[in-house]
Amino acid sequence: MEFSHIPVLLSQCLTGLDIKPDGVYMDGTCGGAGHSRKIAELLGDNGRLIGVDRDPDAVKTASERLSVYKNAQVVHGNYSEIKDISDRLGIAEYDGILLDLGVSSYQLDNEERGFSYHGDAPLDMRMSQEGVSAADIVNSYSEAQLSKILFEYGEEKFARKIAANIVKERENDPIMTTGRLADIVKNSYPAKFRRDKNPCKKAFQAIRIAVNCEFDHLDRALDDAFDMLSYGGRLCIITFHSLEDRIVKQRFASFCTGCTCPPDFPQCICGNKPRGKLINRKPIEADENELMQNNRSRSAKLRIIEKIERK
Repeated sequence: MEFSHIPVLLSQCLTGLDIKPDGVYMDGTCGGAGHSRKIAELLGDNGRLIGVDRDPDAVKTASERLSVYKNAQVVHGNYSEIKDISDRLGIAEYDGILLDLGVSSYQLDNEERGFSYHGDAPLDMRMSQEGVSAADIVNSYSEAQLSKILFEYGEEKFARKIAANIVKERENDPIMTTGRLADIVKNSYPAKFRRDKNPCKKAFQAIRIAVNCEFDHLDRALDDAFDMLSYGGRLCIITFHSLEDRIVKQRFASFCTGCTCPPDFPQCICGNKPRGKLINRKPIEADENELMQNNRSRSAKLRIIEKIERK
């Protein structure tokens, strides 16, 4: 299956990164190189682009597609390892970093990867294709652990019922396929809720997030990525999940926070000064033209922050 992925909010990302021909940039989730190719095209001979992805399939595809650009290279790794990756490459700072979070179209559409609830395939969901799988979690976690994952990561209102049914069903046979898990989730929903839309989306999303430790990686990467920006450098992050967006929004706000002294203090004694400034107060979303061409851009939100020098 070809690794196809339509880059979301492409023009907005390129504008947000404010690309300089001789700058150094990282696409921390390069996938099929949709964003990366356009960044590479804007760089001159002295510019540099580092593409990073944890998925071996993405690394192979991106390496092939970026091979025509002498200023680009692809590294197998996780964007949360930005400091280690940069140390190995001898890079001290970046003029721009892009993170396009969540699962790629290729991973969703390739049923063998076990992300989709539309088919019947091995229950996997590992972006890196190694480590703990969705089947491992579904068949070994306690009912309380499963319920917590479904509720906290998927905001699933029927988390307890789904978790209870998973534990009950796996006593007969291990739950090893996406089709069987999807049936359990559907049967855990009251009939009136099944008529509106597929009830599996939140549960599958929650388990995927747990399998890939997505929030943990994002939490670590936000601080490290911002630290590695040059003054005037920009961090652009696309989220597809309300909890992801909340994490990014709150961390960006902390980077922009100055004095934290009580308002009745006559003068500042904390010495805190803003480290960044927001480029967009509200998240940038896809316009009608993009929504018509790519329905998966519907939930995308782009936030951009610029690192400023402390005076």
